[in-house]
Amino acid sequence: MRQRVITAVVALLIFIPIIIMGGIWIEIAGLVLAGVAMSEVLMMKKIILISPEAIISIVGTLFLVEAGNWFDGLPKQFNAQFIFFLFVIALLVRMIFSHNRLSFDDVGVLTLSMLYIGYGFSLFIAARGAGLYMLLYVLFIVWTTDSGAYIFGRQFGKNKLSPLISPNKTWEGSIGGTVAATVVGGVFAALVHFPHSLLVMILVTIILSVSGQLGDLIESSLKRFYGVKDSGKILPGHGGILDRFDSLLLVLPIAHLLGLF
Repeated sequence: MRQRVITAVVALLIFIPIIIMGGIWIEIAGLVLAGVAMSEVLMMKKIILISPEAIISIVGTLFLVEAGNWFDGLPKQFNAQFIFFLFVIALLVRMIFSHNRLSFDDVGVLTLSMLYIGYGFSLFIAARGAGLYMLLYVLFIVWTTDSGAYIFGRQFGKNKLSPLISPNKTWEGSIGGTVAATVVGGVFAALVHFPHSLLVMILVTIILSVSGQLGDLIESSLKRFYGVKDSGKILPGHGGILDRFDSLLLVLPIAHLLGLF
């Protein structure tokens, strides 16, 4: 527990100033986090990080994070979708020359991971671009849902939410986490005065809270498939970047879909 607390304090001392400053700092943070997250997927798959397929996957992920900025002014055929497709083709070509060490299934997993992680952290930057309060709102929902689910689950948890994927999660904890997030998100929205009505923001908060829990379960399913406890070890006591940002990687796309930024 002491190690978890120390890591959390140090991480927040680094993370909060970056969020507040925004700009180039949040872009650098998004790139670093995405690169580490993709490397965690590669390590779970036991792919060497200096292999051609690893380098292609990491660079492809970073491209998606900053796709809107890196290729401005190029001919119209060089749009973000086509350039990302070139990364997929590069993985397929690498498969041919890997002597079956890299399979078609591997390419599929790496492509999906690039999309999920790359676009997720791209939206992390976009949320900050929409304003400090917007990113804080999303983060507060994720953090409150996680904390509320843990507290309510320990106190009242009896019915398993998804025993085959995450045996410690309960329906009571899940509902408690969403209730806590709704209260915090509603109060925050009322104080900040978002363009949408308070009722709309409460409904959005509920949707985002549930989405965050689904993101958590997605990553739990990934770890269970590969037989690992944590996605990485970069955060002592907390695991890896995917362990800490799993909820956010689903909350951000849903928030974007709902028109928040």
